[in-house]
Amino acid sequence: MRIDKKKILCIGEVLWDNLPSGKKPGGAPMNVALHLHSLGLDVSIASKVGNDEAGRELVAFLNSSGVSTDLVEVDAYLPTSQVFVHLDENNNATYEICEPVAWDNLTLTDALVKRAQESGLFIYGSLASRNPVSRDTIFRLLDSDAIRLIDINLRKPYDRREIVEKLLTKTDIVKLNDEELFVFAQWHNQQQHDEKSQVKWFAEHYHAKMVCVTKGDKGAILYSNGKFVDHPGFKVQTVDTVGSGDAFLAALVASLLEGKSTADALAFACATGAFVATQAGATPAYDMNRISQIMQGMPF
Repeated sequence: MRIDKKKILCIGEVLWDNLPSGKKPGGAPMNVALHLHSLGLDVSIASKVGNDEAGRELVAFLNSSGVSTDLVEVDAYLPTSQVFVHLDENNNATYEICEPVAWDNLTLTDALVKRAQESGLFIYGSLASRNPVSRDTIFRLLDSDAIRLIDINLRKPYDRREIVEKLLTKTDIVKLNDEELFVFAQWHNQQQHDEKSQVKWFAEHYHAKMVCVTKGDKGAILYSNGKFVDHPGFKVQTVDTVGSGDAFLAALVASLLEGKSTADALAFACATGAFVATQAGATPAYDMNRISQIMQGMPF
């Protein structure tokens, strides 16, 4: 994957994940931006926080992480977003997302338009489009010349088919998980006999240039230019899965922009997502040695 402009823009929710172990900064677009920054890319996050202590703490966290907060607005009325994370017996996460919150009211500013015009890659998710204000802002930015990458997050009740499919009409690259792929197949009464046929149908139906489907601890599959690459994933001791998919996406993007093969990019992405699953919260400090150990099948 090549982008002529080296800047990357992520847009959407920033929030506090309230885990059983305590609160951690989160939100898929922010997580992806933080991981991309850790991997050495020039990335910005556009979002909104409340005029409250939780918002000030999030901005301080971003600043301390080295990610610019120039495009993080402050809402005068709506609070900073909070999400309650519930873990099952296998430490897999489900989410209780409060509303309305500041990132539901993300408005189009001259600075945001300018950054979008300067960016070669625009990363956004489906969740941030649950509210008409933020949704309109995202759709207006999708008319830029950047490569457009959507991270599907079908979080009930914010999984309205008409909104998600409209977003997909503007998209070049799609990342989703296997359960979400099944939902799309159900929407269209598709009963493909195997996984690859289902992925190929999805790519053709939505005119996507690249589709990546994550499968939890079973790895991922990537479809691009009519060819499939898959990886079985890496076995690790999971602490929680919060942010693993975001780390996976950032690692995949970074690897593809470096010119790595799709096979090598997918392997690195799986290892990075696995590493984050061994840590608490969505954006732990990177340990490239541990990621390398995971790729080599070494226990730790």
